[in-house]
Amino acid sequence: MKGYTKPALAVFLVLLADQLLKFWIKLNMSLGQEYKIAGNWFIIHFTENNGMAFGMEFGGDAGKLFLTLFRIAAVCGIGYGVVYLVKKKYHRGLVLNVALIFAGALGNIIDSTFYGLLFSESNFFQPAKLFPPGGGYAGLFHGKVVDMFYFPILQGIFPQWVPVWGGQDFEFFRPVFNIADAAISVGVILILIFQKHYFKEEKKEEVFLNNEVIEE
Repeated sequence: MKGYTKPALAVFLVLLADQLLKFWIKLNMSLGQEYKIAGNWFIIHFTENNGMAFGMEFGGDAGKLFLTLFRIAAVCGIGYGVVYLVKKKYHRGLVLNVALIFAGALGNIIDSTFYGLLFSESNFFQPAKLFPPGGGYAGLFHGKVVDMFYFPILQGIFPQWVPVWGGQDFEFFRPVFNIADAAISVGVILILIFQKHYFKEEKKEEVFLNNEVIEE
């Protein structure tokens, strides 16, 4: 089990935090309700989406089913990647970042796969109920992903001289996201930033092996 402890712990902690917060949001907040944590800059805003990360949509029931099944296949591939990286003794930072991506993808899959069965429909008047008597709001694989983090740090209007968007409202950061989305983003960004460091040792090993083959 050597090498698996930290990635497994990272996955467990991300999933635990992600699901605990989502359960609390579903059971205590009505759809669209919000709490201002830091003025207008950091808001807990309850919303749901049928699609991809950061509230992006993927149309219709068929599209929703396809996306959920695709996510399951993708997370299986990412999980295998984590195991492969540990076995091949890749850089620990790389392993942890891929584990974060795995945890984030798995966190949103739980919503998409099971939330429709577990909860009643969230609406603008009252929170959802867990295990409602009449059954959940959707079938297996058709649940909605719960989002809550909203950071409208900058708001204003594009100047008229700006092509396409001139005169329109702008907002940064507009998408509402969750812990799972954040874990995926952090994992990807850190891999991009430190990729030379992560893969430096593997390149050295390849050079060493190639030199050994030439000498033989």
